[in-house]
Amino acid sequence: MPRIALFALVVCALAVVAAVVSFVEGSFLGIVWVLIAGVTSNMSWFYLRKAKAEKQAARAQAAPTA
Repeated sequence: MPRIALFALVVCALAVVAAVVSFVEGSFLGIVWVLIAGVTSNMSWFYLRKAKAEKQAARAQAAPTA
């Protein structure tokens, strides 16, 4: 797993926890945390797919062509 994807996943989990705590305390600031969680989850997904595509491209280049 790429490091940046892992960091984004950790930030996503922390943002979800912060949103839950914020909503439990009655603050609407949790909406901001939900938005941050959405952005970071998309970042994590993007970097995971990018690493997978790069790995497949490297594998295709390394394979000998007949």
